[in-house]
Amino acid sequence: MKKFIFQYLVILIVGIHANLSFAQGQEALIKKNLIDRIPQLGKIEEIKRTPMQGLYEVRVNETEIFYTDSEGNFLLDGSLTDTKIKKNLTEERTDKLLAIDFKALPIKDAITIVRGNGERKLAIFEDPNCSYCKRFERELQGVDNVTIYLFLYPILSADSMDKSKNVWCARDRARAWLDMMTKDTFTASGNCDTAAIQRNLMLGQKNKINGTPTLIFTDGTRVPGAITSSQVEKFFSSAKS
Repeated sequence: MKKFIFQYLVILIVGIHANLSFAQGQEALIKKNLIDRIPQLGKIEEIKRTPMQGLYEVRVNETEIFYTDSEGNFLLDGSLTDTKIKKNLTEERTDKLLAIDFKALPIKDAITIVRGNGERKLAIFEDPNCSYCKRFERELQGVDNVTIYLFLYPILSADSMDKSKNVWCARDRARAWLDMMTKDTFTASGNCDTAAIQRNLMLGQKNKINGTPTLIFTDGTRVPGAITSSQVEKFFSSAKS
């Protein structure tokens, strides 16, 4: 009996090794063909099987997702959806790749706004000239018991940088920001060290934050664009669970 079990384990190990070697060879072939045929595609970070038979995921430039066949003869740019469970697998994968470690955010470079008990946490990247940010800030007034870490992220114009510096140098940064975004009130401030804004720009570029507002919840979930207060509450509930 022991001999039989030993033989079975040997066969199993050999089979696993053979399958692994085959998979590595397949991925190497796909990578070679894609690099040779589409060098402008970018740096191929990873190639792996998808749940769909014969289809492989190609991860390029850290977070871009493409799909190909077992030899790299065809390339698909689009979303893969599992119809059984009604889930967009491409979106789910991209969300994981773009997730940000909330605890690693440099909150010293953010404006801290506390409402109620401040129990719930939210980080936001915003541009003072962003109309969507202004709409979102008005929605956010209805969300209580939250600590908001506002990262000034002036990417829309040179004037955005000027306004961001003005807010950062204000005596009451939180009030200056809220007045600007919800009341269109602009108050000139003095000069101060605004290096934090440059660090915010580098942080955003590193994490591929290309638009404002961009929300980051404590579970790493990234939400681009202006959403309603009720949607914010749903994301808080999801992050908590």
